[in-house]
Amino acid sequence: MQCFTQLTPPTAVTHAISLPFLSASANNLVIAKTSLLQLFSLKSIIADSAEPDPTLPSIQNGRPLLAKNQRRERMQTTKLVLITQYELSGTVIGLGRVKTLRSTSGGEAVLIALKDAKLSLIEWDPERYDISTISVHFYERDDIRSSPWATPLAQCVNFLTVDPSSRCAALKFGARHIAILPFHQAGDDLVMDDFEGESSHDQLQSSESKNKQVNGNGVHRSPYRASFVLSLLALDPNLMHVVHLAFLHEYREPTFGVLSSRLASSNALLRDRKDVLSYTVYTLDLEQRASTTLLSVTTLPYDLHTVLPLSLPVGGALLVGFNEVIHVDQAGKTNGVAVNEFSTQNTSFGLASQVELGMRLEGCVIEQLGISNGDMLIILKSGELAILHFRIDGRSVAGVSVRIIAEENGRHILPTAASCSTPVGRGRIFVGSEESDSTVIGWSSRTTKPKRQRSFAEARVHAELDALDPEEDGEEEEAEDEDDLYYNEKADNQTSPQAISSASDTEVDEYLFRIHDSLVNLAPLRDIVVLGAELSPSTDFQSAADATSPLQLIVSTGCGTASTLTTLSQGIVPEIKHRLDIGNVQAVWAAAMKHAVTPPSGSSIQSLGAHEYDNVIITSVTDDSGDEQSHVYALQAGIATELLESDFDSSAGATIALGTLNGGTRIVQVLKNEIRAYDDDLSLAQIFPISEEATSEDPKVDGASFAEPYLLLLRDDSNLTLLKSDDSGELEEIEQGAALSTGNWVSISLFDDSNDVFRLSLDDEEPENEESSVLIFLLSADGGLQIFKASNTSIPVYRANGLNFLPPFLSEDFTVRRSNARESLVEILVAELGDSVLKSPYLLLRSANDDVTIYYPYQATSETSRAALRFAKTSSQVTSTTVPFEDFDRRMHCNQRLRAVHNIGNFSAVLRSGVSPCLILRTASTSVMSIPFVSESVRAFHSFHSQDCQRGYIYVDDMGAISIAQLPMHVNLSTGWVSQTLFSGEDIVAFGYHAATDRYVIGIDEKVNYKLPDDELHPEWAHEETHLLPQIEQGAIKLFTPASRTITDTYALDAGEAVMCIKTMSLEISEITHARRPLIVVGTSLVRGEDLYSKGRIYVFDIIEVVPEPGLPETSRKLKLIAKEEVKGAVTSLSEIGNEGFLLAAQGQKCMVRGLKEDGTLLPVAFIDTQCYVSVAKELKASGLCIMADAVKGVWLTGYMEDPYQLRLFGKSADHIEVVAAEFLPSGKDLFVVVVDADGEVHVFQFDPHNPKSLIGQRLLLLSSFNTGLYPTTMTLLTRPPKSVEQSNGHVDTTDADETAAIRHRILIGSQNGSLSLLSSLTPSAYRTLAAMQAYLTNTLPHPLGLNPRAYRAAESDNAVGGRAVLDGDVLKRWMELGSWKRVEGVARAGVESEWNIRGLLSGLGL
Repeated sequence: MQCFTQLTPPTAVTHAISLPFLSASANNLVIAKTSLLQLFSLKSIIADSAEPDPTLPSIQNGRPLLAKNQRRERMQTTKLVLITQYELSGTVIGLGRVKTLRSTSGGEAVLIALKDAKLSLIEWDPERYDISTISVHFYERDDIRSSPWATPLAQCVNFLTVDPSSRCAALKFGARHIAILPFHQAGDDLVMDDFEGESSHDQLQSSESKNKQVNGNGVHRSPYRASFVLSLLALDPNLMHVVHLAFLHEYREPTFGVLSSRLASSNALLRDRKDVLSYTVYTLDLEQRASTTLLSVTTLPYDLHTVLPLSLPVGGALLVGFNEVIHVDQAGKTNGVAVNEFSTQNTSFGLASQVELGMRLEGCVIEQLGISNGDMLIILKSGELAILHFRIDGRSVAGVSVRIIAEENGRHILPTAASCSTPVGRGRIFVGSEESDSTVIGWSSRTTKPKRQRSFAEARVHAELDALDPEEDGEEEEAEDEDDLYYNEKADNQTSPQAISSASDTEVDEYLFRIHDSLVNLAPLRDIVVLGAELSPSTDFQSAADATSPLQLIVSTGCGTASTLTTLSQGIVPEIKHRLDIGNVQAVWAAAMKHAVTPPSGSSIQSLGAHEYDNVIITSVTDDSGDEQSHVYALQAGIATELLESDFDSSAGATIALGTLNGGTRIVQVLKNEIRAYDDDLSLAQIFPISEEATSEDPKVDGASFAEPYLLLLRDDSNLTLLKSDDSGELEEIEQGAALSTGNWVSISLFDDSNDVFRLSLDDEEPENEESSVLIFLLSADGGLQIFKASNTSIPVYRANGLNFLPPFLSEDFTVRRSNARESLVEILVAELGDSVLKSPYLLLRSANDDVTIYYPYQATSETSRAALRFAKTSSQVTSTTVPFEDFDRRMHCNQRLRAVHNIGNFSAVLRSGVSPCLILRTASTSVMSIPFVSESVRAFHSFHSQDCQRGYIYVDDMGAISIAQLPMHVNLSTGWVSQTLFSGEDIVAFGYHAATDRYVIGIDEKVNYKLPDDELHPEWAHEETHLLPQIEQGAIKLFTPASRTITDTYALDAGEAVMCIKTMSLEISEITHARRPLIVVGTSLVRGEDLYSKGRIYVFDIIEVVPEPGLPETSRKLKLIAKEEVKGAVTSLSEIGNEGFLLAAQGQKCMVRGLKEDGTLLPVAFIDTQCYVSVAKELKASGLCIMADAVKGVWLTGYMEDPYQLRLFGKSADHIEVVAAEFLPSGKDLFVVVVDADGEVHVFQFDPHNPKSLIGQRLLLLSSFNTGLYPTTMTLLTRPPKSVEQSNGHVDTTDADETAAIRHRILIGSQNGSLSLLSSLTPSAYRTLAAMQAYLTNTLPHPLGLNPRAYRAAESDNAVGGRAVLDGDVLKRWMELGSWKRVEGVARAGVESEWNIRGLLSGLGL
């Protein structure tokens, strides 16, 4: 009984497409990261003049380059802004844009293809500010496939292509099947719909298509017609082996080109099947469901793999191969170019020769740059950039040429291969990658050739580009504008486009590229090391020495030069700058004074600093006798000195709130009974008492909110006091309207809506009103939301009831339900979240359970009503897993735990104090995130900015002590975890961490050319004429010091020797004393060619202390080779085994146990024959139980015994599974073995010799299988659950302590797409509760794209013995998306006493 949970989202981009999605004039980008769909818009900003040029290196020889080597120009830069994202119950395999006849937003629709053969058509719904699924089409039924022995869909190459004119789309699936989905066009015969029934394999889920017919305007009920499936052999018997197909541009009917062959191409049979491919163009008749052949080009090179349709001015299609590119126009005329010497050997097809380029086109991506000359950008697998140029003679292509981009023009701005690309406006291209960060690159061109006049078709395409990107980019269009100045003069001298000479066309453009924005990518996760609570002193995690650390990881990510060694942490460990010697503090505020204040005599402080820095702090203190006081301190260099001679009265009582008004020249202190205003030198300027004329009792202040020039007070009688600061800084009370003064309010918040995001106004309000931007947000006692204009409080401008139900969408017409399932809301806050690129307001609600629910405002538009303000609940909720203890609430002076900060680490964020302190923020390219602080409970937060603590914060811990801290420097928070790069620039294959010396041993691989060795039997090898040599891996072992971020030692491996694995083990170093020492063990493989068997070596290193080099203390450690053993076969896996300090090595077709002898040899003591290369060999620590897995036979369970030494086979899997990772998962007295195959399916086996089906333990019982939708790369057993912040604080809810304690072991899974997942073992009672909860959530929650989570996670297993299915944590973590009434119903369905039982279980699962 297990549960699979995804901890971090995928980061590798697999597909991307740009289109006007939100509206007809929008410019949006839709990207897919396997099972994550993200929607972006693009925003142009002016980059800082001091921003370094991304195309230039920022570090050289370990030192930053001088400023003079960096570009310091103000440039217009395009940034990505995330609109929304969706976690899908499916894996995306293709994206296509469809222009429908009618859409709710006016924009285009997106057609999404999912594995194995599903299509989903979506559009944007502006009324719900969400995607709307129009239809879902399934082509995975058995009756569609031609025969039961056909190749399974999962093993076929399936892809999607859409007609450029949006007339139809085609999904190629299976071996030879194609599904056609037609779309309605203007002028379609409506009568045909009466005769066209939906095909039996279409399951259309469209709310409009079920009941509505054609409306009075003649608009179809749905944008599509019934789809149909055709066999490719029915179109043409020659389509036996289809390589690729795509729809072409500029045809009146849907027309596609197919690259295929009658015989399968093969490298081994190249002599007989040299030019076997053919390119055929078919026009499709959607009414008759037939096709007509237009043209065919035969005897094409065998290595062509992609058909790339081209728009004007080139037209036709581009056929891309490994060694050449060939253009085929609409008449069948071909022009090609060979880019390396192998093309002349592999084909007889006529090609222009550019073999001197030596380009490898495997894995390349080609994208059209513009329509002026049809040039295309080639992104090679190495990340290098090249230009494909078409020489156009009149209306036809006369030649094709390729040239490499110059180094100074951005040739290497991309470190690795691209997975996809799409233009995102004029001069912008988005480049997605699975191996490095995805980027938005911009380009500009300079040319000296005369421009030819645009044709009508080109002008039309230019107009479409202008509509997508209406903003002019001065930097990218600068070169073209120079030509445009003389365009009219040049055009006068041209009689026609055909008059341009061929010689002028040879003067091609010079392109310059630079990076505009990037999306962080942690994929692929290649190796993971889990750090315990004991952390090295050099890492940033040690900044808070008294903090208990949660799960800390060191991972190697990326490939090639984009490979990095990165730290990952579940929480933020603050960098504490100062600790102030002040005790019994309940709350703290920081402020900046314009003038210096002279401290008391005898103090060493001479000045308090400049106005831009915070130089005073105000504290609210409770002494030992219980008296409440407020004190003011001067702060300089981390030393606080109380200002006793100022007008600040410490005996006035506790401070409730503090802020600044009148442009920062007035410091306003809010006390319980009065308001005090100070000048910037702390001289008392005004005292405003809080009194109620109607009654004799003096009310007290419970909360306050500041927004220039207003101050809003919430009193203990639930009434409000609104104050305004005049030009002189004096506070005056504003007369309130009846609706505001008679309300019963719980919480308040002021927000300056200077950007008019909420768009709220009264009908009689003047349009030009200076003070109309300040809004008052009020939370009423009955759970309603009311918004007032601060300048006119007569009536609310917005009123919504039922906020305490926490519905998914909140509007003025929300119907309050008859239910007692209301959330007890205690605080409201409206604040901006974002960074320097984008800041957006959000509505935050805190409940009595300390949960924080986040809403974002949007303007809902529909065809029948005008725009109206609505609020949508975000998927990012801050959930408390501990019951707040009353003692903490009693010590808080006010009920305001949420603190908005305008700049903390360059973020506009919200700090939440309390038992579970956290930082709530977002960046422009990410959604709202909540990242916990790895520290004790926090009583109060406030922003702090000083010279030695830039953009930090000040806080009071649970003991009443004050600390000044910063967010960790140079970290990334885009995944919801804190990541920091330690080392980059080289391809990291494996690494190990040596905790005793705080050093990392890194295995590096570099691609080097391979030349044939000298051989007496083959003298012709010495005269090898091949210039484009094959490449092999050349490894090296390097010692990395994290304190200085430098490589301090290197051990070079032999030629052709590659690193396979690195482990840190505690090995026995003496046979006499049996002493043990942590050593580094490295396994390698020697590649010597396909005709020779491989060899391997086992290295054992120690890290010793040496005399450091002068001025370089980090060189005090070096690698010392202890042992080196050469073995037959590659060493593919290593593990520590037994209790005597031995190691287990998977070498070739054997797994062998070896012991380190004092003479430096590795003595084999036991072995087992596996008859195949083992990919995984692990031991359950100190148990002797081992698992061995491979890609052919599956998984074996073996046992190691020490007296006598032997390895014995206990049991093995019955099926042949292509295992890529495996791990133990003990649970009580049961032993499970979890393996993941190449299809991303998790298989849970159990070793149970008492079960008759196991044949006395000889067969591992398959309990269940589960589809992860990932390609896992590593699996690591965690012996303790990752500590949540609540557990580290010591305040754990014991409501379900037994269930949480039962979750002791779990497996951490790293994947190819950059995500981290967790597989946890559950007790029977916990499993039953969560299973009932999962069934309820699956039936209650909406699922994006109309996908079924059950079908997505289901995996076929023939030999399963009937174990319980693995639970889906991705469904369970959506629990907080439900409204309060739905959660109460879910608690009843789960059969638990309260919601805290479910919260405890979810917390134990890492949710």
